[in-house]
Amino acid sequence: MPPQYDLAIIGAGSAGLTAARFANRLGKRVALIEANRVGGDCTWTGCIPSKALLQAARVALTIRTAGRYGVIAGRPAVDFPGVMARIRSVVAQIYALESPDALRAQGIDVIESRAEFQDAHTVVAGPRRITAQSFLICTGASPLVPPVPGLAHTPYLTYETFWQLTALPARLIIIGGGPIGCELAQACQRLGSRVTLVEARDRLLPNDEPEASAIVANSLRDDGVDLQLSAPVESVSRPDNGGIIVTAAGRDIAGDAVLVAVGRRPNVAGLGLDAAGVAGDAGGITVNDFLRTGVRNIYAAGDCAGGYQFTHYAGYQGAMAVRNALLPGRARARPRHIPWATFTDPEVARAGCTEPEARQRFGDKVRVSAWPMSQIDRALTDGAADGFIKVVHRPDGTVLGATVTGQRAAEVIQEWAIAVDRRMKFGDLAKTLHAYPSLATGSQQLAWEAYLTGSTGGFRGRLLRWLSR
Repeated sequence: MPPQYDLAIIGAGSAGLTAARFANRLGKRVALIEANRVGGDCTWTGCIPSKALLQAARVALTIRTAGRYGVIAGRPAVDFPGVMARIRSVVAQIYALESPDALRAQGIDVIESRAEFQDAHTVVAGPRRITAQSFLICTGASPLVPPVPGLAHTPYLTYETFWQLTALPARLIIIGGGPIGCELAQACQRLGSRVTLVEARDRLLPNDEPEASAIVANSLRDDGVDLQLSAPVESVSRPDNGGIIVTAAGRDIAGDAVLVAVGRRPNVAGLGLDAAGVAGDAGGITVNDFLRTGVRNIYAAGDCAGGYQFTHYAGYQGAMAVRNALLPGRARARPRHIPWATFTDPEVARAGCTEPEARQRFGDKVRVSAWPMSQIDRALTDGAADGFIKVVHRPDGTVLGATVTGQRAAEVIQEWAIAVDRRMKFGDLAKTLHAYPSLATGSQQLAWEAYLTGSTGGFRGRLLRWLSR
């Protein structure tokens, strides 16, 4: 019997949804199998609800500090159930575009059941036995819970269960100083909780530039967050009189709830990978640069394949996996440079190399140019002068990487992501007009200053000065 589908996709998060829509546009017979809710972490427990929460917290802060703009507003009263209701409303709006019914209307066969491989060409999903020419595994990842003594016997929150809260904890302890921990710490503090953030390392956001980490740390402290750095968690307990005690670096920290945000682990268990001959471990499903597993007709994409765990990267990989599975030829699907952002206030965004990474790869051939937000007119008008744009580059001005720390950094970084990807030089950006007044003009200012410095120095500079005479 011929296979029922050209492509069967297991998992309907960012990677699976992108893959299903792309394959469907190619005219292929597509099955999209999801054990939980279509949309995955991003829609239900990650990007969308967290950014809606951050916006509510930002509004509360704006009202609280409105006096600095000459507007008298007073202290806001936060209706936490109302905040959560608005978050659910936003999630519902986005889910409406990717619901099973919406996907079925496009011609995609959505199967709401858990899938398990029987062999390399067959999976069982509920009562159905599904065969396909190719398979794509997009099962995502789940919160990583560390083996801290006492934690397993203590109620704790993760980024998945946080959204079930009906009241904001009066005292919240967050374990983990990565993007999730920092974002939720700032949001909850601004909405009225007293937050203590515990991080084993000596700084927050260890994958970003140290200067950016320092600015975020100062912002959290200004908001009132109690930062405990270089403080590995030793134990978690629940005393008889209620509450929770987290012991870190010899200090007991009391709270009403604890949220664990130390990372995520790929979802690979229960898929029947052995039956299909697919290799994988706790670090994810093993794939090559083209996202193909060791089995010719089975691919994996997104968080379950290890590597960077970002919604945009998962969606990109989902599309590339379809391209490699269903079209002639093949294309690499693991680019070296992945842009990302942490949506604290101020935001931190990066594309390409950080300075330490660039120096490790290129040594003395690395140059650094920076521009402070305090010299960008729009940042001053908005009262958001903390932060900077920092670019690492070659002596000839070729951009290797950039970090933006400040208001709307996630928007400003896009230009630098293109520059890194296309191996552009400062002259390319300096000569491109930018709308004024915008934060993006800071990128042009930096590029123009660096371009002039490179053009007017050394022999080239002497030649230009001679010609100008």
